[in-house]
Amino acid sequence: QVNIVQSGGGLVQPGGSLRLSCSASGTLYSIYNIGWYRQTPEKHRELVATISSANNTSYGDSVKGRCTISGDHAKTTVTAYLEMNSLKVGDTAIYYCYYIAQGTGHWGPGSQVTVSS
Repeated sequence: QVNIVQSGGGLVQPGGSLRLSCSASGTLYSIYNIGWYRQTPEKHRELVATISSANNTSYGDSVKGRCTISGDHAKTTVTAYLEMNSLKVGDTAIYYCYYIAQGTGHWGPGSQVTVSS
């Protein structure tokens, strides 16, 4: 069983920045991917960014160049951090943390990010 806790999000002005964090705990494995996907009512859930246990990163096309993911792991916790800048109205969405290992994925509860003046 994996427990995922998310923090960060909220209301941000266009052009602003935000930082999200996600921690996974419970039955973890040494090889994993962790990161964020986002969803709006109009779109399917799309990749924002992920980072692997080997520190390989992947970014969605819509956030490349504006987004940095980092992570660390302890014995019982894996944590990922997402920093986004130059935020646009189109970045408004629910951001879901996702941890996957051994072929099994786990979703966080989601964090609302609203970009608006």
